[in-house]
This record gives sequence, structure tokens and C-alpha cells, in this order.
Amino acid sequence: MTAARPGPAFSVHDIPFSTHGSWFDISPVVAEKTYADDLHLVSHQNGMHAVLRFVPLDAATGDRAETRVEATPSLLSWIHRGGRIGCAYESPDTVRLRGEGLGLRITAAAEALTPFTGTYFYRDPVDGAYVFTSYETGRRHRITVLSGAVAEVSGSQALGSGERGLTVTADAGGVWEAAVEELNSARRPYTSSGTFATFGQIVAAAERAFSAFADAVAAWRSSGTPAAELAAYVLWSATVRPTALVTRPAVLMSKHWMDKVWSWDHCFNALALAPGAPTLAWDQFSLPFDHQDESGALPDSVTHSEVLHNFVKPPIHGWTLAHLRRRLSEPLDRMELTETYRRLRRWTDFWLTARRAPGAALPHYQHGNDSGWDNATTFDPERMVVTADLAAFLALQLRELADLATDLGLPEEAHRWTRTAEATQAAMLDELWTGERFVARGVDSAETWSSSSLLDLMPVVLGEHLPVSVAAALAARIEAHLTPHGLATELPASPHYRPDGYWRGPIWAPATVLIEDGLRRSGHHRLADEISARFRALCESHGFAENFDALTGKGLRDRAYTWTASSYLLLAEAHELRHAVPAAHPGR
Repeated sequence: MTAARPGPAFSVHDIPFSTHGSWFDISPVVAEKTYADDLHLVSHQNGMHAVLRFVPLDAATGDRAETRVEATPSLLSWIHRGGRIGCAYESPDTVRLRGEGLGLRITAAAEALTPFTGTYFYRDPVDGAYVFTSYETGRRHRITVLSGAVAEVSGSQALGSGERGLTVTADAGGVWEAAVEELNSARRPYTSSGTFATFGQIVAAAERAFSAFADAVAAWRSSGTPAAELAAYVLWSATVRPTALVTRPAVLMSKHWMDKVWSWDHCFNALALAPGAPTLAWDQFSLPFDHQDESGALPDSVTHSEVLHNFVKPPIHGWTLAHLRRRLSEPLDRMELTETYRRLRRWTDFWLTARRAPGAALPHYQHGNDSGWDNATTFDPERMVVTADLAAFLALQLRELADLATDLGLPEEAHRWTRTAEATQAAMLDELWTGERFVARGVDSAETWSSSSLLDLMPVVLGEHLPVSVAAALAARIEAHLTPHGLATELPASPHYRPDGYWRGPIWAPATVLIEDGLRRSGHHRLADEISARFRALCESHGFAENFDALTGKGLRDRAYTWTASSYLLLAEAHELRHAVPAAHPGR
């Protein structure tokens, strides 16, 4: 157990400042790929919405102060030669602000107010606090000045367009403090917690909370895993409390614009959290199943006020559950096993019924989005496609159902699932394996084709279940995708390769973890070690982006993605444990 300390420093341009359980963050990122000059309070209720703008002011002149922003998990600071402002989370819905030598202008992010959009502003006569009420979030943000003075108020009760906000400055003591709360409709006037009454105590409490989380989920970290603490912060800070359609504590994919839980992304977060935070890990695995529909399908995504069912995601949940049950610090009890078996069985039956054409042995995707590899070149000829990756995932899920049935004392069901798994894998090899590679097949045309997508090589996830010759052929092709930074999702020599082409080139965390695991289980340890090392180095140099330029390593798109942080933690932990206990196998 390490002592509480500030934790890793990070740039708020890449990673938002937030805390475990909160639905809002402080960041200059106010929309997809949109960076403001000022830091904003950005809420993720009813979508991503910048609500408040924070502008530091020179105390002597009242003009805007050019500041340097520094952030650690416990403290965000605006720093100026004449003073500083600190911001810390007192609780998931409250931040405290403390300024010395600088004032702060707090305004509504949107100047326009219509009958259906924007932010209304007023001074509450009950407690004297200032309240911003947002149409977009459906929530209120209350500012209570604890010390200092309100130097200017503009736009109180105003309609139409215009600036709305207040300026907080120091009084004779030279220091001011304020609290900012996100609330639904009303609550008692703000009073600081008796335990953490001072700003310094609030910062210290935040330090302890993050240190405890990092120690739990990355107790194995060392100088050889320098990004582990920051990865832990990305997970910790992206976690939200159960609210609205989010039925459990949930790790969002990001507190930037990718602020949802997609029904395969959550699997990697569950695995990373399992040993140190087993309850939170199980919540991550279970959340999409809470929204399973009458057909057994999981939703495409879940967020605060929206559950989407127009697409699904691949059935990697059997693969995940097999690993998760080994990683959880305590085994699932019989009630949990029974419920998990029922849910996984319904999800599997969806693929065996709703996604198998009459007479077909193998299921199909209806669109690239169903695979999670939205625009992979595998789907260029047609979108309704039978693919080997889907068959492989389904075979593993069937095997996990067999194991669950065995544990529950259901031998006949276990035997049935095993037979179906074997038949699915046999059909995959018979129908889609050419002797050299896997092909995809159009559902309507029955035509087959190959591509330069890494997706075609994903059946390596079957690991020890693959024929040795097939595993060797897949490993050789996988190695051709290996750049200095990791696995390119499209061969760089392909005419379809794009540096920022989503699944047509960039390196992605889930593909890395799934393939590394399959290679290792099929005995290709040398290649698995190399893939792990390159991806870990990529994260240590370029952070936890949604994906990465395969040739330069540059982080692309959302720069604070939790499944990337989780994948780093999984690979780093495994590397540390292999290093601590030398592997028995020879290098290959």
C-alpha cells in the first residue's frame, strides 16, 4: 500500500479532470473534437453539454489572466504569476474552488436562451446562491460563495441572448472560496462537510481516494509500468454513479464525447478491474445485460438517457466471462452463476436464431457496426456478411456456456453447448478457411472474398482450440500487421490503408488484447510478447487515445478512452507477473 500523494500529472486537453462517481468534468473539450480557450464544466447527463465557462481574472486589473493549467487526480490549478485558483472535488456532485491573487468569472457556456435551449440564470432568494439551470442537461448548477465577494453579476433572470454569470474576487483577506454543485431541482443551502471543511482537507481526501483505487487495481505496478497510475486515473475519473438508464456504477468509455458504454468496450474494463475492484468489475460486465431485449440481444450502447438497439456488438462475452471468472478475487455464488448463465444463454440464442439464415450453420453480421469494426475493409463488398471472427467468438461463448452448465450441475445442457461449439468451429473451418486464410461470405450473394483487414485474422482468439497449422498461418499473417507501435488494423501496404481511418489502419486496444491472448494460448509466445511490449510502449509515450496512428504512434480521436487504459493495465499486469515468475515455456 502506497501513501496518498497527488498522483500523476496530466494535460486537461487530453484527459478531463473529474472524480469517481461524478457526471461532470472540468475540461476545455466541449464537444466532439472541439476545444475551447477556457476550461468548462461539462455535464454528461442527457448527452455531453458544456454548461459553465471559467475565466480567471487578474485581481489588480479585472482583465482576463493568462494562466497555466496543471492537473493531478486530486487538484486542478490555474496558475498565474500573481496568484492561483485551485479546484477539487468535495463529492461526485460538488467541486470547491479557492482563489488567491486571481478572481474568477463563471458564466453560462451558451449565451442564447430560447424556450427550449440554453441556460437560465438567477440569484436564489432562499440562500443567496447563484443558479444556472440548463435545458440540455435538465439539471441545475448552484454557485455558493463561501468567502470573498461577488464583484459583478450579469444576466440574472434575463431572457434571450447575452452573458449570464458572476465574478468572484477576494475580500480584505486576499482569498476567496466557492462551491459549485450539480443538482436536480433543490436542496438545502450548501454547507461544507464537517469532515472535510477546508479546501486542503478536500484535496487530501481526494488524494487518499485515488491512491486507494490505484493500489487496488494496479498493486503490481513498478517502474517498468510507468503509465499504470495514469491508466488507473482514466478509469477512476470516468466512472459515474447509477442514474437514469445507467443501472449500476459504470465506467464510461470517456468523459469526452465518447460518453457511453458500448456492449463490447465494457468487457475490457471489467477484466482490468476484476482483481482489485471485483464488485465494480462485475457491474461493468453486467450493465448491458440489464438492457437485454426480448430477443436476447444486447444493446449497442447505454448512456444516461439513451439505450440504442439499432446495432449490436460481437459476442465476446463468453471469452470475457471465462477470463473474468479466473480474475475475480471471489468466485460467483450460485445465484450469480444461474443469472449469468440465463443471460449468456439468451445472448447466444440470439446469434443462433435471429442471425442465422435458414439452413445456415454460421451466423452473420448485418453491418460492420455489429462487429465493432465499423468500417473495416472486410465489409467493403457487402455489409450482410458471414465472417470467421463472429464464428470464433460464438464458439468460445458456447464453450463458456458449457462450463457454466457443468458448474450448475446441468450435464445434458453442457453436452449440448459443447456439441454446438464444435459444430460451429467445424463449419467455420469448412466454409471459410481456404487452407491459407479465412474469407468472408456475403449472405445475399454467397460470394466470398478476403481483405487486408486484421479482422480476418481474429479467429486466432480460439487459441488452443485451433488446429496447429491454422494457428501458425494466422500468426504469420498477424506479424505482417505489426508496426513499430503495434498491430495496424489494415495492412499499411494496402491501398485502403488510412492513417486516421478508424478501423482501416489505426491501432486499437481491443484487437490488441484479443489477438495477444489468442496467440499466447495457441503457443505463439514470442509474437504475443512483442505485441504486448509495443502496445505498452505506445501508451506510455502517447497516452490512452481511442486509437493510434499505426506508423507514427500519434493518439487519435478521443484521447481519454477507458478501454485503452484497461488494455494497458491488463497487458502490463500480465507482463509484470511473467517477469516476477519466469514462464516455463521456451520462446517461440
